Amino acid sequence: GVEGILSLLTSKIDDDVMAAAGSNLKVISNYAVGYDNIDIPAATRRGVPVGNTPGVLTDTTADFAFALLMAAARRVVEADVYTRAGKWQTWGPSLLLGQDITGATLGIIGFGRIGKGMAKRAQGFDMEILYYSSDCQPDPYAAEIGAQCVDLTTLLERSDFVSVHVPLNDQTHHLINQETLQMMKPTAVLINTARGPVVDTEALYEALRDQVIGYAALDVTDPEPIPADHPLLTLDNVIVAPHIASASYATRGKMAMMAAENLIAGLKGERLPNCVNPEVYG
Repeated sequence: GVEGILSLLTSKIDDDVMAAAGSNLKVISNYAVGYDNIDIPAATRRGVPVGNTPGVLTDTTADFAFALLMAAARRVVEADVYTRAGKWQTWGPSLLLGQDITGATLGIIGFGRIGKGMAKRAQGFDMEILYYSSDCQPDPYAAEIGAQCVDLTTLLERSDFVSVHVPLNDQTHHLINQETLQMMKPTAVLINTARGPVVDTEALYEALRDQVIGYAALDVTDPEPIPADHPLLTLDNVIVAPHIASASYATRGKMAMMAAENLIAGLKGERLPNCVNPEVYG
């Protein structure tokens, strides 16, 4: 039997895996903040605590999300491809025109740690900050920076940039779909560093192809990895990265330490430092 499982976000840990591990299973430690790859109710029924690595990757992920925003706004990847292809022959006043970031409106879907981190970075560019949260309770940080909580429709209609920072669950699956994409500005940029299935990939492809929205910058996709022959990758107005928002040397090292600490605590029968199903402790 197995006493502990150390899992990656690509590892599907369902009830069958837990059953195969045997009755001695004491802990599951996920090397990620999100845990949609794990059947949490099944683990809870078995009395198995599940650990994750929150907090440590907030700044690194927010950095990358804002980097994607900037790269899309100023068409950085297109410019690089254009130059490497030998097309840069002269300067022109309308060559690869992009969008201004300073003074633009940023809509943040999900105002948790990373969403707040995105807002913090947007402040430096004097952006108007809107955010959508399922409860929209008064938030001291939002009040401090002048961020306004609005409904999803208002956010999509008003934002020049829309950045997604929600966990994947039944309520957020395909939150961005054909209907919600139609609400966005034709010049809008969509950034997703959350989870791929929060966005309907086929609807996004059609919206980008038909210029319903202007651009997308994605660190996550559905399916993931995205196949090399996927039609989304034929478009110039999309940037796709291979799920690397937390990929800095320092952050990945800290995540590994947190995951190991959760695993060791569970094996010792101690409470996990970061547990997503604390009800197992009674």
